Amino acid sequence: MPQFDTQFFSSLLFWEWASFGVLLLILYKYAFPWILENLDARERKIRETIEAAERQRAEAERRMAEYDAKMRSAQKEAEEMIAQAKVRAQHMMEENERRMSAEAERIKANAAREIEQERRKALEEVRRYAGELGLRVAEKVLERSLTDADHKRLADEALTAVAKDFEKS
Repeated sequence: MPQFDTQFFSSLLFWEWASFGVLLLILYKYAFPWILENLDARERKIRETIEAAERQRAEAERRMAEYDAKMRSAQKEAEEMIAQAKVRAQHMMEENERRMSAEAERIKANAAREIEQERRKALEEVRRYAGELGLRVAEKVLERSLTDADHKRLADEALTAVAKDFEKS
């Protein structure tokens, strides 16, 4: 085979190097600038994308920090509102308890006053009835008519006696 002959092989080697050099020259002149330009554009685009992603990450972290701060603030505010509501409820309960206690005391005082009035009325009625009864009995016993002064004196004596007996019992 002639292509493996050393004489022929050496002459082909020259042409291979020469055509490779011409190819490199053509590539350097026409293809490499376009390839390098595309690589630079791609590198710029990737760098811009990375920078945009870093800016977005920083913005997201900033917003997350703001959100966390707002959440903590809202949580604190909610806890304060709950505490205030508990205090208000406690005050309302205490106020209602005071009002109810005062109302109960007023009702008890009114009831005691009414009971005392009714007791006095009943005692006065008993005294009056006892006085009248005593006068009638005394009148029948004496079989005579008493004067108004006698009636009054006997009624006072009878009332005093009934009052003493009533207080003893």
